[in-house]
Amino acid sequence: MGKGKVVLAFSGGLDTSICVPLLKEHYGFDEVITVAVDVGQPEADIERATQKGRQIADKHYTIDVKDRFVEEYIFPSIKANGSYEGYPMGTSLARPLIAEEIVNITRSEGAEAVAHGCTGKGNDQLRFDFIFRSAGLEIIAPMREMNLTRDWEIEYAREHGIPVSVGRENPYSIDENCWSRSIEGGILENPAHHPPEDIYAWTVSPTQAPDTPETVRISFEKGVPVAINEEDLTGLALIQRLNLIAGRNGVGRNDMIEDRILGIKAREIYEHPAATAILAAHRDLEHLVLSRQELAFKQCVDEKWAELGYMGLVHEPLFAALNAFIDTTQQRLSGTVDVVLYKGSVHVAGRSSVSGLYSDEMVSFDSPMLDQTHSVGFSAFFGLQARMHKNMDR
Repeated sequence: MGKGKVVLAFSGGLDTSICVPLLKEHYGFDEVITVAVDVGQPEADIERATQKGRQIADKHYTIDVKDRFVEEYIFPSIKANGSYEGYPMGTSLARPLIAEEIVNITRSEGAEAVAHGCTGKGNDQLRFDFIFRSAGLEIIAPMREMNLTRDWEIEYAREHGIPVSVGRENPYSIDENCWSRSIEGGILENPAHHPPEDIYAWTVSPTQAPDTPETVRISFEKGVPVAINEEDLTGLALIQRLNLIAGRNGVGRNDMIEDRILGIKAREIYEHPAATAILAAHRDLEHLVLSRQELAFKQCVDEKWAELGYMGLVHEPLFAALNAFIDTTQQRLSGTVDVVLYKGSVHVAGRSSVSGLYSDEMVSFDSPMLDQTHSVGFSAFFGLQARMHKNMDR
């Protein structure tokens, strides 16, 4: 007697594709239901996953959550300057939302278990498992439980007539959403190997970018971007537009050694043009609007937010508390920032906000607004204890 239904988080890639026959042949499930969650992947990838799911699974769902992903996950990340070890977080932001959608389908279908194609070496297994275990579901993970290799998977797919784009000649594992694109695997696993240009899809090489800088004005309201060059756009449309603009200027590449949650160091390559420009502008606007004390404390909060977000611990009580503090700081964060994009670089050329704490009258050498003689007393006490300590050593 079979085990009934299992719902599989499905991307249409090699790992999740071979999970369909494995869940029947190796685990004994009667029915495999695949679910593809659209968080801004290329339309061709979503269509391919949909067609493949309908072809090889007993039932398939494709769920569009792009707008929700932007508003509920990317916008909070912008407010938190969401970066992990120096790059804008992307894949990690999408995993909890994808997992929650899988949970919803599992419950509506009355399935006995949920499955994913994550390996036992990566981060995604933990991000998915956290959500699935929180929902009290049985988890099946063939890749890690059967300790499968890439070559074995490719051969298994061929034996079962499952078309896959990954092969020994094209071994890269690529993950995309509207905020970020990651490339890993194959020769890229050698950290000394220079990546070939053809792995990139969103960005041109900085050496091939236009010789003329391009300036873009990004407008923010309460910490989130709302317009480009004075044109109001939805969150998704704004990100897509800026991905094109920044990408054609070679902006938004990261090639780095990343510390995974398990402690493994991995070579990761990312593209995130819009994220790079938006986060640079957001950080700059914060320095105009927030106080010194707010900035110093928020830096610590942002780092902890990124750590929890990277791990996928979105239901950790501390994560909610950090978001509450961050949201408070963003209430005043409205204004515009002009960024110059040029051959892979982003720099801020100007910024403006009605809530800015900058005063040209105070800072100008020609302004009589502040009486400079008042600084004499302050200077007399400045560093008093350090001066006393230094004099003791004489």
